[in-house]
Amino acid sequence: MLKYVLKRLFASFLTLCIMFTLTFFLMHLTPGNPFLGDGKITPEILANLEAKYGLDKPLLVQYKMYAMNILKGDLGESIKLSGQSVNEIIARKFPYSLKLGLFSSAIAIIIGTILGTISALKKNTAADRAIMIIVTVGIAVPSFVVATVSMVLFGVKLHLLPTVSHLDSLSSYILPGFALSFFPLSFITRLMRSSMLDVINQDYIRTARAKGLSERVVIFKHGLRNGILPVVTYAGPMVAGVVTGSFVIESIFSIPGLGSSFVTSITAKDYPTVMGVTIFYGALLIFMNFFVDIIYRFVDPRINITK
Repeated sequence: MLKYVLKRLFASFLTLCIMFTLTFFLMHLTPGNPFLGDGKITPEILANLEAKYGLDKPLLVQYKMYAMNILKGDLGESIKLSGQSVNEIIARKFPYSLKLGLFSSAIAIIIGTILGTISALKKNTAADRAIMIIVTVGIAVPSFVVATVSMVLFGVKLHLLPTVSHLDSLSSYILPGFALSFFPLSFITRLMRSSMLDVINQDYIRTARAKGLSERVVIFKHGLRNGILPVVTYAGPMVAGVVTGSFVIESIFSIPGLGSSFVTSITAKDYPTVMGVTIFYGALLIFMNFFVDIIYRFVDPRINITK
């Protein structure tokens, strides 16, 4: 087990290094200059700003300097938000994305698992067809459409829920949480349905039923534990992606999260913010994948993760 953990840690570190390197050089290869947005800056001021952020040095020197700072935990200072470090931006904005992401992930996993199981057990019935219609819509319709329609219907027309969310009350989570979770919920439902249809036709399920076990025990103790494995696989990167933040959902509901800052920093060519958030997101994604591999062992003891 220890050997496996060490191998995964090394692979994770190597993946982060590759991601960091690609992002660094791709960002610097894009045309434009972060200080020339308004076109009113003088050459002297431009030279001073480039010197302040180290952009006047050769690219390889910049890469080495930034890599050394990363190893010390310093993500640099934002170019567009002068006087604010990237560490401070992440620390201030990520809690909003984290709260909304965990809420949306819980909705997607719990409801998706339940609907997928019901759909499999009620195959070819009205309930199955109704669930499949809903999840097909959830997969086909973009999240910004779901967010806009739900905001207009429940916020503007019916005045049931707030349309601007600072995540300070339970009601403020509902609309953005639903919009953010609708696609993963639908995908998990289809995934769970397919997996459970395969599981309930296995020999060990027929054997359990032949022993006289109740249907509840057969499904929850024997079927669900194996049927949920594909969901566990998907849940790791899904949670990482949702938690890191969605620019569209955060923008529509005016949530001051990390997703909107990330996209804004790309358009503004704010190199330190782009790099810092990318590394943060990558580390979170890698950790979630690693966590999922460990969870496998507890969900299904037959899986040997040390191989």
